[in-house]
Amino acid sequence: MVQPSSPPNPGRRKFLTNFTGFLGAIGAFFVAIPFLSAFKPSARAEAAGAPVQVDISSINPGEMMIVEWRGKPVFVVKLESSAVKLISQNLDRLADPEMESPAQPEYAKNEIRSRKEGLAIITGVCTHLGCSPKYYPNAGSTDFDPDWQGGFFCPCHGSKFDLLGRVYAGVPAPTNMEVPPHYFAKDNILIIGSDGVA
Repeated sequence: MVQPSSPPNPGRRKFLTNFTGFLGAIGAFFVAIPFLSAFKPSARAEAAGAPVQVDISSINPGEMMIVEWRGKPVFVVKLESSAVKLISQNLDRLADPEMESPAQPEYAKNEIRSRKEGLAIITGVCTHLGCSPKYYPNAGSTDFDPDWQGGFFCPCHGSKFDLLGRVYAGVPAPTNMEVPPHYFAKDNILIIGSDGVA
């Protein structure tokens, strides 16, 4: 019986085996890059969730600015002094003036639902079916309310909200409009999408 002969150069075989394994590992790394990059959010997705900076110095009392954040409209309303008085006199028409969801920022759980008096910052989405309510700032008789005090009306199903986004009683919308996280970087620079806590 013939014994198999040992390879003429065992060091060379070991080197080639290790080198082939090394090249295979490099190839696997480059093949994995596209798969791993698929888990990273796109620049568009990152921008959609990023905070938005808004200069509100051009808003006059009674006017509203609409800002997009996370694909939703955010209403920034500068209230007139006469409207601020009506807000506190309109409480009996609201479903629950104190109602706030637990998810609302702590600074929105006050009478003005904001960090700054005279400014309402609310997500412009009806809490009934997600429509966007229309802004009717002037008090007076309207087609949908003979004693309108100013606020938001959703023509889709008739939900009504006051100027701070608080829901009226007896309408389809079950809760107040949400207050997004926000803070003021400077007096007229509003940041929507962050509460300013690092």
